[in-house]
Amino acid sequence: MHDILPAEIPYWHFLESVLRETMAAYCYEEIRTPLVEKTDLFERAIGNATDVVEKEMYSFEDRGGDHLSLRPEGTASVVRAALEHGLLYAGPLRLWYGGAMFRRERPQRGRTRQFHQVGVEAFGAAGPDIDAEVIALAESLWRKLGLRGLRLEINSLGTAGERAAFRDALRAYLESRKSRLDEDSLRRLERNPLRILDSKNPDVQAALDGAPALPDFLGDESRQRFSGLQELLDAVGVEYRLNPRLVRGLDYYSHAVFEWISDDLGAQGTICAGGRYDGLVEMQGGKPWPAVGFAMGLERIVELLRHGEAVESPPPHAYVVMAGEGSQARGLALAERLREQIPDLRLQCNVASGSFKAQFKRADKSGALAALVIGEDEAARGEVTVKPLREDAPQQTVSESELPDRLRKLIGFRAGA
Repeated sequence: MHDILPAEIPYWHFLESVLRETMAAYCYEEIRTPLVEKTDLFERAIGNATDVVEKEMYSFEDRGGDHLSLRPEGTASVVRAALEHGLLYAGPLRLWYGGAMFRRERPQRGRTRQFHQVGVEAFGAAGPDIDAEVIALAESLWRKLGLRGLRLEINSLGTAGERAAFRDALRAYLESRKSRLDEDSLRRLERNPLRILDSKNPDVQAALDGAPALPDFLGDESRQRFSGLQELLDAVGVEYRLNPRLVRGLDYYSHAVFEWISDDLGAQGTICAGGRYDGLVEMQGGKPWPAVGFAMGLERIVELLRHGEAVESPPPHAYVVMAGEGSQARGLALAERLREQIPDLRLQCNVASGSFKAQFKRADKSGALAALVIGEDEAARGEVTVKPLREDAPQQTVSESELPDRLRKLIGFRAGA
């Protein structure tokens, strides 16, 4: 777990503002769920045989004997909330969420034990049109963020029956090649052989050469559905690559799955992953209901943003320099009035005293456009000296009542804006 320091915060603010704008553009509504849920919610949704539940969840028993966990992902909580509050079954529902998630996994570049995730969940639409929409939404986000070089890979998992037939064929193929599998793959062979396809071990990937391919197990309906998604992506101009080894290890996934991958983050290059999960609502106790969504890790996206153009916090518009008897009280009171009179004004007041020379050094270092100087004489007369710091212009002394208009003109505000 790590701290996000002030120098990093501008990247987060930029990312969060673009996320909100993009979600609003596509008419997705925000939902916020608790950090802590009952452990069995994730055991049902994610599965006891997964690494997340077996090894990575932060789980505990509270004083009342309830078994609780810090949320390791967001989809299960969103489905739980949608069912609990009667949000489903009235037609298409578009939601998005964001917040901290927790997994006790090996920290690595762009991956920490407390991490931040944003996700999209769309319910109530069974066709590939909504799949195409959520994919287009993410592509729009990458463009607005200025991220380049991301690769979209897509695949179809077909129906549960088609996937089960593929799983059996894959297991049989790998059983004869056990000697070439690593410890993780051997453990997955019985419980979840599809996860072996995700292995980053070159020896395991070599063992998979010649393995059965999932597309060969799809029926006509699944093939047509996947072709329909590709046609829609082509129509909206989204580029993609077919990856027959792209899978999900959870049984509630079906049909389309997709991932965006960056080559700038090392082996763990996936920054956003999603798919259709028509089985999850029923698994959580509801009636069968179609759903599709994705989740993205914000730490990884911030790291990509930091590879590009620097994003910094905006400097103050003005810096208030105060020295002499009565100046501090006068200056602080004036600053409060100015912030009320000029919306969005960024005004920094000098603290920890200091000579005029020291304060002007601080003002210059702050990046402010101007210094607002209040000495003993100014305080006594109710005046302020405005000294431009970023242009070669003379300083002027104005009354406090004239200052708002003078300040608006100096920093480019329209009067009354």
